Amino acid sequence: MKIGAHYLGNKECEFTVWSPTLNSVAVQILTPEQQVIPLKPQAEGYWQTKVNDVYPGTLYRYILDDQDAFPDPASQYQPEGVHGPSQIVDQQFEWTDEAWSGIPLESMIFYELHVGTFTPEGTFTAIISRLPDLKKLGINAIEIMPIAQFPGDTHIEAALAYRNWGYDGVYSYAVQNSYGSPADLKQLVNACHQHGIAVVLDVVYNHFGPEGNYMGQFAPYFTKTYKTPWGNAMNFDDALSQGVRNYFIQNALYWLREFHIDALRLDAIQAIYDLGAKHFLWELAEAVDNLSQGQKWKRHLIAESDLNNPQIIRPPALGGYGIDAQWSDDFHHALHALLTGDRQGYYQDFGQCADLAKAYTDTFIYDWKYAPHRLRFHGIPCRDRSPSQFAVCIQNHDQIGNQMKGERLTQRISFEGLKLAAGAVLLSPYLPLLFMGEEYGETAPFMYFVSHSDPDLIQAVRAGRREEFEAFHYEDDPPDPESAETFLRCKLNWQLHNEGKHKVLWDWYRQLIHLRKTHPVLLKQDRNFMEATSDEDQQLVVVRRWDESGELIFVMNFNSSPVSTILPNQQNARKLLDSADTSWNGPGSQAPEHLSVGQELKLQPTSLVLFEIS
Repeated sequence: MKIGAHYLGNKECEFTVWSPTLNSVAVQILTPEQQVIPLKPQAEGYWQTKVNDVYPGTLYRYILDDQDAFPDPASQYQPEGVHGPSQIVDQQFEWTDEAWSGIPLESMIFYELHVGTFTPEGTFTAIISRLPDLKKLGINAIEIMPIAQFPGDTHIEAALAYRNWGYDGVYSYAVQNSYGSPADLKQLVNACHQHGIAVVLDVVYNHFGPEGNYMGQFAPYFTKTYKTPWGNAMNFDDALSQGVRNYFIQNALYWLREFHIDALRLDAIQAIYDLGAKHFLWELAEAVDNLSQGQKWKRHLIAESDLNNPQIIRPPALGGYGIDAQWSDDFHHALHALLTGDRQGYYQDFGQCADLAKAYTDTFIYDWKYAPHRLRFHGIPCRDRSPSQFAVCIQNHDQIGNQMKGERLTQRISFEGLKLAAGAVLLSPYLPLLFMGEEYGETAPFMYFVSHSDPDLIQAVRAGRREEFEAFHYEDDPPDPESAETFLRCKLNWQLHNEGKHKVLWDWYRQLIHLRKTHPVLLKQDRNFMEATSDEDQQLVVVRRWDESGELIFVMNFNSSPVSTILPNQQNARKLLDSADTSWNGPGSQAPEHLSVGQELKLQPTSLVLFEIS
C-alpha cells in the first residue's frame, strides 16, 4: 500500500494513512476555505480518500478522532519544519539520465558527504558544482548522510536554523527543507548520473528523532519489547507490525523509484529488532530486488552493522537476508589503532599488526573471538562472502564525530600517516569509503551538532554527549552540540585541495584510485587470491594480491623508525608507488626501483611501498 499524499494531476490528490487503532481520520486542507474531508477505512487499518481542487504546494494535516491535527507520517515535504503542516508535492520531473546504467557495486568508490557542511550554501544544488572535481578524483558514488526532515530553530536565519547530522529525522519521506525541495534533490541525482556518479542515500529505519515525532499518535510504530540507544524500538514483529514494515519498505522504494537513487545505506541495522520468521531486512531486500527486475539498472542495499554477522549479506537460499553489502568496522579500528595509538573505549580490542593482517584476509577480526571491550565473544567467520560485499574506511562521520572534538586524522597523525592510511584502504579488496575532505587533508573538524527547540531536550543531548565520552576518559567537555558555532566550524575549506601538501595528498588519492580501477590484480576481489602477514617487532604488515596474470605486493610500515626486511616468497619486483618519495612530499624513498630475489628492502618510517612482481 502506497502511503502519503499522491498528486494525481488535474487538481486531484489521493491521501492514504495507516491508523489501525483510530475511529476516524480526516484530512484538513489548509486553504482559505479550510476544508476537512473524512478518509474512508480500508483493509488492514489504512484510511484513504481522493480530494479535488487541490494543487501541488497545498498544505494539509490529518485530524485524528476529531481531535488534534498532525503532519502526515509519510509527508513528502515539511516546508515549515517538523511541527508544521505537510505539503502536497508533484513528483513529475524531466529526467535526462535515460542512458544511465548504474555502477556495479563491486566497482563503487564511495564518498560520504553531509549536505549542510559540504558547501557554504549547504544545499542539494550547491553540490553539483563540485561533481567535476569528484569525478576527476575518481569517485563514482556519493553517499549522502540522512536527509529526512529533522528539527531546527526556525527563529534564526535559514542557513543556521537546521543543524543536524540527519539521524534525528522524523519524516522519512520528506527531504530536509533547508537542503532544498524534492525537485532539487532530483536535480542533484540527475547531474550525478550525467557525470557517471551513482548516488547512495543514508536512511534510518531503526528509530525516529525525538522532536516532532508524532508517529505514535497515528499507529503502533513502536514496541516496548526491545530498547535501542534512542528509546523504544520500531515495531517490526509485534502486534499490528505489518503497517510499520510497509511504511519503511515503501520508503525505500520511494527513494529508489521517484528519485532514481542507486543504493540505500541502512543505518545501524543491529537496532532493527525482528524475531519473526521473515526478518524485515529480508523482506526489504526482496522488495528492492523485485523493483530492480523492472528497471534498467540494479539498486543496492548496504547495511551498517555492528554484528560481524555475514547472515545479513548471505542470499536467502543460504539462510541470509539478501542485503548486498555491509560496513566492516574491524578494518577501520585496526588501522586507526595502529596509526594513532588509541587504546581507549572500543580501541582497546585492537592495536596489533596481526589485527590488520587478519582484516585483509578474513574481514572480521572478531569472528567468535573474545572482545575485551565487549566482555564477550563477538562475530562469526565470513570467508564465504566476497570482499566486494564489505565497505571499509579510515574516516567516516561516526569515527570522526566519536573523537570528542571531532578531530579528523589530519589533526591526529602526520602527513606520512595520512598517505599510509589512504593506501591501506584503497589497495584493499574491499569497497573503499572516503569521508568528505579526507582526500586533501581537510583541517575543519566534523563535530556532533543539533538544533532543538525544547530546552529539556537540549540539556539531555548535552548530558548524553558528555556521558558518551566517559569510557574514553577525556578531561574536557565536548563542544556544545547545540551551538551554531559548532556547526559552522565543520564547513569544508574546499580551496585547500589546490594548495601545498593538500594538493599532494589529493594527487596521491587520485593515483591510488586510478591504480585500483585499472590494475588487473586490484580488480580481482577474491580472498583466495590474497595473503597478509605481519611483524609485530618491526611494526610491518605485508599484503600480497595476485591473479592469473600477475602479482602485487605492498608493505606498510607503522613504525616511527626506518626498518629493513626481506619480503616473503620474494621474486624480482618493480616499484610502482612509494609514499616516501619526494614527489609525494616524503622524506625520500629508500626502496629500490627494482627489487631482486633476496634483496633487503628498506622502508622509511610510516610509509607504504607497492611492488609489481615481474
